[in-house]
Amino acid sequence: MALGKIVESPRSSLSPQKMLVLANVYLTTASITEDPEIALVLCHDTEASLSEAKKAARRTGDQSTIERIASTYFGLGDLLKNWGYHNHAQVSYKKAEKLG
Repeated sequence: MALGKIVESPRSSLSPQKMLVLANVYLTTASITEDPEIALVLCHDTEASLSEAKKAARRTGDQSTIERIASTYFGLGDLLKNWGYHNHAQVSYKKAEKLG
């Protein structure tokens, strides 16, 4: 059985709100895993989804979503800090502060 071409991720076609939901799914999963390497990968996926959501929300001027994105960046920072990734946590906190 031959496998077909791997489908590209449709993340960029999601609305800012759905990208935020996806980011929170990654963050929640990262918070319950027991493996710090898996947690870091999930945190990276969280940040990637937040970045896309931020860009889209800024284009549409959706301030409510931007505030929720900032809150999720703060939560990401807390999780990274708890895992011992202090430098990564500071980057996330700064992004949260920049968004308000």
